[in-house]
Amino acid sequence: MITVHHLNNSRSQRILWLLEELGVEYKIEHYQRDPKTILAPDSLKKIHPLGKSPVITDSSNDVTVAESGAIIDYLASTYGKGSMLPDPTQAAYRQYQYWLHYAEGSLMPPLLMNLIFSKMKNSPMPFFIKPVAKMLANKVMSAYVQPNIDTHLAYIEDHLKHHEWFAGDTLTGADIQMSFPLEASVARGVITSQYPNTQSYVQRIQSRPAYQKALKAGGEYDYAL
Repeated sequence: MITVHHLNNSRSQRILWLLEELGVEYKIEHYQRDPKTILAPDSLKKIHPLGKSPVITDSSNDVTVAESGAIIDYLASTYGKGSMLPDPTQAAYRQYQYWLHYAEGSLMPPLLMNLIFSKMKNSPMPFFIKPVAKMLANKVMSAYVQPNIDTHLAYIEDHLKHHEWFAGDTLTGADIQMSFPLEASVARGVITSQYPNTQSYVQRIQSRPAYQKALKAGGEYDYAL
């Protein structure tokens, strides 16, 4: 039996979606973020030393797997039965591997920086510090963060203009991995009508029956449209 250690409003929602697509039985251990810090509770450290989500435990194989990409690859390889994972001899497999790593390795860092600096500008602080903090945040955003985000979003938009899915002609684990940064960016207004193919892609994945079923199972999730 697979147990998903699921944190509300987190990347672990996409693991539930993958399990629903695979038709694999699973159970959920729910964890709630601290309402003040928005961090995961310390109880997650009992499952994995870093105390992050997602983490899965698979009693069938007596394994614990952390990190979204590793979990997706493990589940697709172990339970996919030919689905969600392209043939390793085909070009689609290289695309699968690329987007599986791209999502967290390249796309998420500037998106996370955008979130941090946006919060920094609006965080409570002494009045004499706030103008300096805002100036620094705006400088970093305009000189580095936003140009990087624009480059990534244009790149993704162009790919989705020519492809229905990220790797090949069918849904794969690469789409599961890419879902979180894209749907979070749509929900936060980072991805606008300037990127119609990306918006359509997010709507397409979120309309899938397996996605909707996972949404009901997972509970609170702010990024569903």
